[in-house]
Amino acid sequence: MKKISVIIPCWNEETALPIYYQKMCKVMEQMSEVKFELLFIDDGSTDGTLAFIRELNKKDSRCRFFSFSRNFGKEAAIYAGLKNVQGGDFVAIMDVDLQDPPELLPEMYRILME
Repeated sequence: MKKISVIIPCWNEETALPIYYQKMCKVMEQMSEVKFELLFIDDGSTDGTLAFIRELNKKDSRCRFFSFSRNFGKEAAIYAGLKNVQGGDFVAIMDVDLQDPPELLPEMYRILME
């Protein structure tokens, strides 16, 4: 079974996270032939982002996280994610604010598998 690791940099995304996660759950359900790892990187958020990510980690084994002590920037968060993926066959980097719609993952995967 193939595995997709999704790196999700987060900075003060408390309101966007529930929506993103809901959409990703639909995509993961649709792509049942693939294993997923969602790697949330909290970039020193000052809102409830880290608390939400911690709750996801407790209830969904596909969700992992790293948390920075302060804001280091999106590139550092991406780098941390790339260094810490656990054996994904493919890696995607997605913005939690849905600039990168999760609904595109099935099509991207299909193209890669052709």
